[in-house]
Amino acid sequence: MASFLRMFQPAGQEVIETGIDRGKVSVDYRNVSERPLSKRQTEYRENTMNEISPKEVSELYNRITRELGRVIVGQEQIVRLLLVSLFARGHCLLVGVPGLAKTLIVRTLADILHLGFRRIQFTPDLMPADIIGSEVLQERERRLEYEYKPGPVFANLILADEINRTPPKTQAALLEAMQEHKVTVGGQSRVLPDPFLVVATQNPIEQEGTYPLPEAQLDRFMFSLYLDYPAKAEEIEIVKRTTLRELPTLTPTVAVEDLLRVQRLVLAAPVSDHVIDYAVSLASATRPANPKASKMSRDFVEWGAGPRASQYLILGAKALALLKGKISPETAEVREVAMHVLQHRVITNYRATGAGKKSRDIVQGLLTEVPEQNY
Repeated sequence: MASFLRMFQPAGQEVIETGIDRGKVSVDYRNVSERPLSKRQTEYRENTMNEISPKEVSELYNRITRELGRVIVGQEQIVRLLLVSLFARGHCLLVGVPGLAKTLIVRTLADILHLGFRRIQFTPDLMPADIIGSEVLQERERRLEYEYKPGPVFANLILADEINRTPPKTQAALLEAMQEHKVTVGGQSRVLPDPFLVVATQNPIEQEGTYPLPEAQLDRFMFSLYLDYPAKAEEIEIVKRTTLRELPTLTPTVAVEDLLRVQRLVLAAPVSDHVIDYAVSLASATRPANPKASKMSRDFVEWGAGPRASQYLILGAKALALLKGKISPETAEVREVAMHVLQHRVITNYRATGAGKKSRDIVQGLLTEVPEQNY
């Protein structure tokens, strides 16, 4: 803990950790200006000089949203959660009817963050090699050699448009890329660029001729985000911006190095035990075989969320807290991301179908039933 707090210590002072109480750290800064630094302390200070503070993360988030607001009208929650997943090294699944600016949001975000962007249109005839690349036979100096041609997956931000329109073998080509941040072709693994985020879209209306994502693929997505129609005032503004003038040219406001610094801070941010306990209790309450599962889970859930859900609840809460300028998250941040983490991981049974219950209803019920641990 003290090593983390040294990132924010005043110049010429030393961090002394004096105690931890319910996630709150008591810190005493002592003057050490007259004490010479050791070689190890000098190296540590040089390595942490470029780290970023929670206040700077909040300011960075405000800069991004202001620039994004020049093009995107509304959808503030979707933008915020997309940034949370990016800062937490997660992936997102966007579900919404056509025309809600899913593609525009992702492409605009890539422009502002100065990230390499690729859009992959998933179709029934798309092959795995069309995504991860393939080896091509080339003639060089009268010899035939295999040369690797990288696929569109080699970018920082990938938009997998209508991912449920391609067969499972092509969907599975993204599994290793999403989880391991690398692809394997011809027996050789190749590392993907960092940062790396996959944003996949689905159309909830047309289901004929589609291939629903299997649970193993869904579990790779940190968030499942549902886009709704804009309000009337927002739609009027959309029409004005897109029919009366051209969209403005955006200026990149965040460097890739800043984004990587935020990702490192998300991992380093401390979390109190009672917040972790609440996140794990929330995820385990979705499992019908759990003795502490609610009656709704036992009656309407076939399979609940796994341990990856608990991990994403904490990572999402940490990133969301940093956007608010806080070092450590509270249970309020866990509840704020819980619906988007759990709704695609809770598999309902036939009784839920008969009762008209969806996974969102189950998660909403658990958020009101699962208590926080008392200390």
